[in-house]
Amino acid sequence: MNITGLMTSAGINTAICFVLFSLFSVLRKQPCNAGIYFGQRIAQVRSKHHEPFCFERLVPSASWIMKAWRASEEDIIASGGLDAVVFLRIIVFSIQIFSIAAIICIFLVLPLNYFGQEMQHKNIPSESLEVFTVGNVKEGSRWLWAHCLALYVITCSACGLLYIENKNIANMRLAYVSASPPKPSQFTVLVRAIPWSSEKCYSDLVSRFFRKYYGSSYLSHQMIYRSGTVQKLMSDAEKMYKMLKSTHMRDYHRSSILTCGLCGGTASSFQILAGEPESAEDRGDFTAPDLREKECAAVLVFFRTRFAANITSKSLLTPNPMQWVTDLAPEPNDVFWSNLCIPYRLLWIRRVATLSTTIVFMLFSLGPVGVVCGLANADKLQNLLPFLRGILERKFMSQLVTGYLPSVILILFLYIVPPIMMLFSAVEGSISHSGRKKSACIKVLYFLIWNVFFANILVGSFIDRLDTIQNVVPREMPTVLAKVVPEKAFFFTTYVLTSGWASLACELVQPFVLLCNLVDRLLCRNKGVLSCDVMSFPYHTEIPRLLVFGLIGFTFCIFAPLILPFLLVYFSVANLVYRNQILDVYVTKYQSGGLYWPIVHNVTIFSLVLTHTIALGFFGMKKSTVASGFVVPLTICTLLFHIYCRERFFLLYKDNAAQVLIDMDREDEQSGRLEEIHQQLCSAYCQFKSRNAADLDQFDHRDAQMIQKPEDIKHVV
Repeated sequence: MNITGLMTSAGINTAICFVLFSLFSVLRKQPCNAGIYFGQRIAQVRSKHHEPFCFERLVPSASWIMKAWRASEEDIIASGGLDAVVFLRIIVFSIQIFSIAAIICIFLVLPLNYFGQEMQHKNIPSESLEVFTVGNVKEGSRWLWAHCLALYVITCSACGLLYIENKNIANMRLAYVSASPPKPSQFTVLVRAIPWSSEKCYSDLVSRFFRKYYGSSYLSHQMIYRSGTVQKLMSDAEKMYKMLKSTHMRDYHRSSILTCGLCGGTASSFQILAGEPESAEDRGDFTAPDLREKECAAVLVFFRTRFAANITSKSLLTPNPMQWVTDLAPEPNDVFWSNLCIPYRLLWIRRVATLSTTIVFMLFSLGPVGVVCGLANADKLQNLLPFLRGILERKFMSQLVTGYLPSVILILFLYIVPPIMMLFSAVEGSISHSGRKKSACIKVLYFLIWNVFFANILVGSFIDRLDTIQNVVPREMPTVLAKVVPEKAFFFTTYVLTSGWASLACELVQPFVLLCNLVDRLLCRNKGVLSCDVMSFPYHTEIPRLLVFGLIGFTFCIFAPLILPFLLVYFSVANLVYRNQILDVYVTKYQSGGLYWPIVHNVTIFSLVLTHTIALGFFGMKKSTVASGFVVPLTICTLLFHIYCRERFFLLYKDNAAQVLIDMDREDEQSGRLEEIHQQLCSAYCQFKSRNAADLDQFDHRDAQMIQKPEDIKHVV
């Protein structure tokens, strides 16, 4: 493909993004779409439906861009928490490092690649993309020092920026722990694998054990029960409550003032039962035997201080490591209740089975990747399927099949991966929703790195070199990668355009939710807003996408520098799009407290080392042994930097500092809040509900007070 074809591809994707962005700026002004583009809170406010129609709603505007650009880091933390800040820091880091790489490689490496061979050049629009890659440099060229120098500059810049981000995010996490108000999870420990006794129930065993060994710090405990009919009834009751709230929301202000003469509550409210009590005795003799039969070998144990809970969660309670296993409990709204009842002895079986299934799924996915690579190699495809020869001889069809179609097929296939990985992570036995999403994020990341990068390169190499690939040994793999990576520059450039730019436009417009809203209004005759659950940020899909684009950027920066401007455009637009989504669309239900950043650091180091490995093979292939020798110490220094950062920063993500916890406990004790915190602990965790009706009433009433007038909603939009 030549430069004209690449620019045509970029122009088409730019036009698509411009149309979708303009469509978004119009759709977000429509009152019926408030639940899609402004979250659940504004969706529950109906006052804007009474506004008269105005032509301004149909005019595209860029007000959302200015709002997203002006949002401060404090606004991001208030809307999305620390995880949202970490996510945006990934984008900012990518913009910084690839800006440096673009300056170095576009003005230094790209001209050397273009004039690397003594050849008669065409005019630039008609030039093939191969002449702009490092494959155009002749063997033994003295200009290979420029590539080595660019690699040094990019690596040192990446490590320096990575250290700054590590330091800043570590300070944010310390502030997140120390400056946050008292949380139930700070005082609560999840204990599993309680030994069974035929004489006493689990509750009595827990009480006896912790009173004996932790008498001074033990406060109380709450048993965990097997989910069954009770859980189903509670879920159905809560769904019915939400439906009734959605139906009667139009008369919310009037009905919230009226009270029931018999019970004194609001006319539109009813009670959702609270969770199970702390012990069976609180229920009376009638239900005590039933509760004891439903008890699991797991319990939430409450301690008087944060320090005591933290020490207990990290300690080995008995000489048998398979009994009385402890973990620091998640936040109440983050607990994955159904996984707490899994017998601890079965968790390792689930993890092994999940890992094996994930690997098998990744291997079976080579089929679609093979189809993509076959489409990207038109010559080989014609030899295998002669009936396509006439079709592929047409220029437009050839560019469509080899350019757009492979990326589109790969993108459509990758859409099914995140839900499957979320299912695998749930089966794995995570005790929290945020932990499940983090586990799914890692699985999706491995899948994308394998299928988007390595599988495309290796399968493409197998198709192109079917006669020589069998003779490749592991030590020659860097050379194989050095040969194939420049040839794959066009495919990955189109992948950035189709998967990157188009995904941002779809993320902004939310076509699936928009379609559901349209069907709900037209077919179901629902004149209100979309009555679906609020959306939380999909970290398990977006973080892997950013990191894979970062891997592509590092790998191709010196081998095919033309990809860098397209990556910079992607990250720059992503900064605005995701800021808008965090501020307006997604509602933070739970968060991990910045635990995604170590994943980002590890993948960045892996990307740098992989780039060094490919460069080592390339310099050896081009007979530049001196340049190859200079790559080795650069790789060693990068790995040493990784070890230092792991020892300096990563422990802050695993454990909380005892000094910080003790200071927080003393502050609460001196202010007299400790007793109040202890009283709230016993009712903080409720297994058979996620939110009771009283909380929802307060939530709705607070939002209704905050936005009551049409002009208030205009200000938000």
